[in-house]
Amino acid sequence: MHAIQVKRTGGPEVLEYVSVDAPAPTDNEVLVDVERAGVNYIDTYYREGIYNANVPFILGLEGVGRVSHDPRGEIAEGTLVAWHHAFGSYAEQVCVDRNRMAQVPDDFPLNIAASMMLQGMTAHYLTHGVYHLEEGSTCLITAGAGGVGLLATQMAKYLGATVYSVVSSDEKEQLAYEAGADQVFRYSDVLAEQVRRFNGGQGVDVVYDGVGQATFQESLEVVRPRGTVCLFGAASGPVEPIDPQVLNTHGAIFLTRPSLAAYTASDAEFQKRSQAVVEMIRSGHLTLRVSNEYPLEQAEQAHRDLQARKTTGSIVLNPRA
Repeated sequence: MHAIQVKRTGGPEVLEYVSVDAPAPTDNEVLVDVERAGVNYIDTYYREGIYNANVPFILGLEGVGRVSHDPRGEIAEGTLVAWHHAFGSYAEQVCVDRNRMAQVPDDFPLNIAASMMLQGMTAHYLTHGVYHLEEGSTCLITAGAGGVGLLATQMAKYLGATVYSVVSSDEKEQLAYEAGADQVFRYSDVLAEQVRRFNGGQGVDVVYDGVGQATFQESLEVVRPRGTVCLFGAASGPVEPIDPQVLNTHGAIFLTRPSLAAYTASDAEFQKRSQAVVEMIRSGHLTLRVSNEYPLEQAEQAHRDLQARKTTGSIVLNPRA
């Protein structure tokens, strides 16, 4: 089969389109023919070596496909399933944990199914777990026109919160407004001051910061006393270590660095979040935007576009193109 392999960590140029043996599932897994693979920022962390994986490895965590073989004979061949944590998903076939995948209706668009699990469940745990938004809550979302940002905006509005979004272009501003943002800002070293003007000078209840290094200081500044700064990504690079006393200086604020793994630690919690995302999409309360589809062999270009902020919403790879 064909796959995208990393033999040494580094920039997008280390992504190699190669021919390798198909994986063999254990009793706890099923073998799936990948229809689409989701491309996410966490993939760049593995590629760069920020997150460790033994080289060589096949990249990718998320996707949608049809069951090819179940060693237990419990899941019918051809069943359409989606997953968010099957390492090696940038490939024509991948082994998926049978307890960590969701069955998808056959009429579900493949690009959306491939992108909804990781980003959708991330948006869900941010808005329903890290800080449970409700009517009257206020939040700031950095990378507001990214995949997670647009979904978190929609979920926050569904819960009745006021959403301030931060984007980098006019096109992305329009997308943020279409998702329901109440006010959209550009990246700036006076971002906190601008947001506070629209929020009565109070600061927001929670900041969902997926950008990291470039926005972290403004995130500390914009949150209200005893509010929460949720640093869930590092698109601009990792944040430098800080003195915990800084949190007191900003008004006894809370800082958390969560992960989807921690918020889907049990099979029951995974099912709860995955089904919530599927139902929100099917009911029309959640719209997932997939802006680009690349053939599998163009994974390098997909990563370049993602990190250059040339994409909006989600992007996917097509092993069948």
